[in-house]
Amino acid sequence: MTAPATMRPGIAGRRRPRFRLPPGACDAHCHVFGPGARFPYAPDRRYTPQDAPKEDLTALHAHLGVGRAVIVQASCHGTDNAAMLDAIAAAPERLRGVAIVDDSFDETALERLHAGGVRGVRFNFVRHLGGAPDMDAFNRVIPRLVPLGWHVVLHLDAPDIIPLSPMIRALPVPFVIDHMGRVDASLGPEQPALKALLELARLDSCWIKVSGAERISAPPFSAAVPIAARIMAAIPDRVLWGTDFPHPNLKVTVDEADLVDLVPAFAETEAAQRRLLVDNPARLYGF
Repeated sequence: MTAPATMRPGIAGRRRPRFRLPPGACDAHCHVFGPGARFPYAPDRRYTPQDAPKEDLTALHAHLGVGRAVIVQASCHGTDNAAMLDAIAAAPERLRGVAIVDDSFDETALERLHAGGVRGVRFNFVRHLGGAPDMDAFNRVIPRLVPLGWHVVLHLDAPDIIPLSPMIRALPVPFVIDHMGRVDASLGPEQPALKALLELARLDSCWIKVSGAERISAPPFSAAVPIAARIMAAIPDRVLWGTDFPHPNLKVTVDEADLVDLVPAFAETEAAQRRLLVDNPARLYGF
């Protein structure tokens, strides 16, 4: 199938993956940006991305063979989740969202997000995105997620996994760690940050995304495979995968087909691939 004409030129020329994704495969970490003329970026944003509207994401998923997706609100849009909600509304049966909120969002506002397909909220602790959030606000928001059955997505720097572990262990909701905890793949699977991440994985409430290979390793990103394999072995029923399209704040060019083709290197069997790509996201996000 030819990619739609709306696909950005930088995507349209990319190859198709060699690995064939199973029916119902979910990209559990991707973004939409703008278009800024319709969905303005937050005034206090740390970066301004190139527009990557819902049409680009739809075209990419058709190109890769992705059937479902979770659109994660990015910090450049702040707490204005309109672009994400608009994207979900185009295909609500196969799309879900993770919002960014603050403690001005009361129960009614959160219920509106739920009706729009949102199933979790994301908090950034990453330094280049501003560091830790206001923890008083964080602690006021988290209890509001409980009646909705939502989870919290945590975007962390690897050095912060150990000091933040006591707080994470005390969370009253399921939590999802983005991008393998951003551990440095060059340090290998015995590094303290990964060991701390796997200690958190012992909790039934812990999920981890084996996404972000392009963030923790250099091209062709294969150094991330041993890290992802260790996580897969630890919690096969609580791992998720995503493309991280369109790779904000990244200096290298990424072809998403390369990321798809890494999957069978760390999810070696058909059963493991189905859990990672279909069954686990369906359970967490209600597909």
